[in-house]
Amino acid sequence: MNSIPAEPVSRAEGITWLKCQLRPRAGRTMVAVDGVDGSGKTSFADELAEELRESGTKVIRISFDNFLNPAAVRHAQGTTSPEGFFDDTYDYERFIDDVLEPLSRDGSGRFRSASYDFAKEEPLNPPWSLAPDHAVVVVDGMFLHRDTLRNARGKKIWDLSVWLDVPFDVSVPRMARRDGTPSDPKDARNARYVKGQELYIAACQPATRADLVVDNAIDLDTPDA
Repeated sequence: MNSIPAEPVSRAEGITWLKCQLRPRAGRTMVAVDGVDGSGKTSFADELAEELRESGTKVIRISFDNFLNPAAVRHAQGTTSPEGFFDDTYDYERFIDDVLEPLSRDGSGRFRSASYDFAKEEPLNPPWSLAPDHAVVVVDGMFLHRDTLRNARGKKIWDLSVWLDVPFDVSVPRMARRDGTPSDPKDARNARYVKGQELYIAACQPATRADLVVDNAIDLDTPDA
């Protein structure tokens, strides 16, 4: 299972494939786990990280949701704007400065894992951490295949990336169970988020940019992002 699978694979097959790809790599390696809200990104990334650690690999776990913009920026285009959700949710500049550049293969290794506390709506400036020279950096989050996270030559910055393929009629009810939000993807209260993610999928086609597509639509015991 060394070549890139041509069709979506199961969750277990995806974890196995990634472990096989990561095992022989030296230096720091960046892995992105992308998908719509409720696709299971956090649990997939956590499972991958745990299995890598059990095999002796040093792992750094980062969540893109810890790099949100302040509410005033997130809602600058309106609290119901899909374009605002796609354009303004994340602080890409801070994420690049604090995570991507220092944790790249040639980076300094001096990184921060968060810049914003969503629950308190407060900026964060945690102490710097120092990454080992050899580690796998597993990042979960939305919009990780967008053009903003491509290098000067137009190539994605991730060494490996995953797209979790989950339809909205599965992911939105998962979010409802987790957050108490409406379970119908067509509910007007979900329009900002569903349509914002549809903008991303249409503009960036993450399933075609990812190295691996995982069918993660089988329901999870604990729904997450």
